[in-house]
Amino acid sequence: MVLATSRRTAVAGPGQSRILAQIMLSVYALLGAQAAFAQAPEVQTTSPKGIDYTVRIDAPGQLDDLLEENLDLLRWRGNPRVDLEQLQRLVKDAPEEAKTLIATEGYYSPKITAGLDTSGGTPVARIVVDPGQPVLVSDLDLVLQGFVPFEQGGAPYDAAALRNRWSLPVGSRFRQGDWEAAKRDLLREVMQSRFPRAQLVETSATVDPEAYKASLRVVIDSGPEMRFGELRIRGLKRYPREIVTNLNKIKPGDMYSETALQALQARLQETGYFATVEVSADMRAVLNAELQELKDDDGAAPPAPADQAAAGAEAVPGQATTGVKQPTAPGPTVLPVLVRVTENKQKNVEVGVGFSTNTGGRASLGYDDLSVFGKRMKSDLIYEQKRQSARADFYWPTTPDGYNDSVGGGIERTDVRGELTTAVSVAARRAWGTPELERSLTLEVLTEQREVEGVETTRSKSMPLTYAVTRRKLDNLLSPTRGYALNWQVGVAPLPVLTDEKFIRAYTRGVYYRPVGTSGTLVLRGEAGALASKEKIGVPSTFLFRAGGDQSVRGYGYQQLGVREGDAVVGGRYLLTGGAEYQYWFRPPWGVAFFVDAGNAADKFKDLKPEVGVGVGARWRSPVGPINVDLAYGEAVRKARLHFSLGFTF
Repeated sequence: MVLATSRRTAVAGPGQSRILAQIMLSVYALLGAQAAFAQAPEVQTTSPKGIDYTVRIDAPGQLDDLLEENLDLLRWRGNPRVDLEQLQRLVKDAPEEAKTLIATEGYYSPKITAGLDTSGGTPVARIVVDPGQPVLVSDLDLVLQGFVPFEQGGAPYDAAALRNRWSLPVGSRFRQGDWEAAKRDLLREVMQSRFPRAQLVETSATVDPEAYKASLRVVIDSGPEMRFGELRIRGLKRYPREIVTNLNKIKPGDMYSETALQALQARLQETGYFATVEVSADMRAVLNAELQELKDDDGAAPPAPADQAAAGAEAVPGQATTGVKQPTAPGPTVLPVLVRVTENKQKNVEVGVGFSTNTGGRASLGYDDLSVFGKRMKSDLIYEQKRQSARADFYWPTTPDGYNDSVGGGIERTDVRGELTTAVSVAARRAWGTPELERSLTLEVLTEQREVEGVETTRSKSMPLTYAVTRRKLDNLLSPTRGYALNWQVGVAPLPVLTDEKFIRAYTRGVYYRPVGTSGTLVLRGEAGALASKEKIGVPSTFLFRAGGDQSVRGYGYQQLGVREGDAVVGGRYLLTGGAEYQYWFRPPWGVAFFVDAGNAADKFKDLKPEVGVGVGARWRSPVGPINVDLAYGEAVRKARLHFSLGFTF
C-alpha cells in the first residue's frame, strides 16, 4: 500500500495489503519490544512470568474477529517478556495497527480509541472501534489489450461478457480480499480459452477515504491467441491408437480450451484401457518461441528478413501503453495436444469394501476384460445392506463418428422403506457427444417383482425407450466452483409389446455454482419429475419417484420421502426437490458448509408438500474430487442424520 497524500491512498499491483500490514506491524512490535527490554533488563528478573492482562474489543462482528486474530496486543498476551511498560506500548500502538487492518475490509476512516485500566488486580486493555462508512467502488476502468483474432473475419472476444462477470462491480464495498479475488478470477476466465498466456500488466486501486470512493483500474493483456495442433500420443504399447483418436473431439485449428482438454482426459479414463491418463497442451512451442525472442533481443540471432518483418509488423493495440512486447507473428501459436497414458492390464479383478450413509455397508467384486470377442466386458457383484446386484455389460470400441454402443443385463434386489423389489433387465445403449454435451438413447426390457407387507405381491414388465441429455458448463469437471450442469430425461413405453402399463416419464435435475467473495461458493440444486400413465399399477418402481438421502433432501433417510402404502414408503408420480448451500473455504482445500434442502414425492401434484432439512457440513477438495460430510436435521422426523458423499456426480 502506497500513501499518495494524507487525503488519498493508492493501492497498486497484486500485493496483498493485509499480509504486508501484518508483517510490518509484527516487525515493528518486535523491534520496539527488543528496545524496551534492552533499556530495562531488570524486568525479566522481577517478573519472569510476564504480566497477566485482559483484552476487550468492541467492534462490529467481522472486524472483531479480524482484530482478535491479528492485533499484537492479543498475540503477545502470555509472553513472559511483556511487562507493564511493554503493555502500555502495545495499547498505544493498537489504534494505528487496527486502522491498517480495518482498511483491508473497506473502512478507511475509522474512529478508534484504546485505553488501559490498571485499577483492578488484572489490567484490562479496551479497544473501541467505530468503522464509519465503508469505501465503495466508484468507477472501474477495465482495459483489454490484444484480444484480436488472427483470422480475417474471425470471431472477436466477448469483451462485454468478460466485463459483466467482473466480481467487484461499481457500488460494492472495496475489500482488499475481494479486489484480489476479482483480479484472479478475471485472469482465470481469460486463460481458460483462446488466450492461456494472458497476464495482468497493470492493476491499481485509488482510494479517497474522505469521499468514501475507490477508483479501480485493471489492464489485462491477452498475449497470443493459441490454437490446438496435431495429436501426440505417448505410452501406447498393446492397444491400438484408435482408442484415443476416436474419442478425441479436438481438431487441429480449434481454439485453445482448458475444458476440452479435461473432457478428453475424462473420456479416456472411462474406457478402462488406461491406469493413468494425462492430457495437456504442449507449451514447448511457446517456450521455444520466447527463448528465440530473447536471443533475438540480445543480438544473438540475425534480424528477420524484410519480408518476414513486414508480415508481422502490425502491433497489437495497447503496446505503447504497457511496455509489453506483443506478438508479431502472422498467425496464432499452435499447441500440439499431448496425451500421456499408462496402459491397464487386459484382465483386471477388483475387490472393494465401503460404507454409504444411503445404503449401508458395501462389498464389491469386479471383473474387467478388455478383449472378449473384440469387446470390453465389465461385470460386477455388489452387496449392500439395502441393495444387491449382479451385472455384466459389453462395450464396442468407439466409432470414428464418436458413438459408444453397449449391451448388458443384470439383476437387482432392493429393500428400502418396507418395499422389496427384484428386477431383471436387459438393455442396449448408444451414447455420443462429449462430457460437456452428452446424449444417450437406451432401450430396455425389464421385469419386476414387488412385495409390500400387507399388500398382494405384484409383477410387472415394461419396455421403455429413454432419451437423455446432459449439459455441463463448469470451470472444472472434477471439482467445480463456477458454472452449471443440467440433465433431462424423457422415457416412453407407448406400445403394449412386453409392457403391462403404457407411460410417459419426464425427469430433470440441475446444479449451479457461483463464487461469493474471496472464499465462498453458492451451490443451488434442484430436481423435478412427472409420470403420466392410466394406472400406477404395472409401472415398474424404477420409473417412480422418491426423495431423501445424501444427494436429495438431507436430514432424511435414503428414499424416505414418498407415498405411504401401509407401513411402507413407495414411489410416487411426481417429484420436486431443491436446495441451497453456502460453502466457506477458510483454509483451501478445507471448508465448511451451511445448507437447507426441501422437497417430496407424491401421487398428486397438489400433495407435494415439501419436507425441510437444514444442516452444516465439512468440505475437502481432495485429489479425487470433493469429499462432503454433513450433519442435517429433518424437521418432519425431528432427528439429526449424518450424510457422506464423495466426488461430483452428475
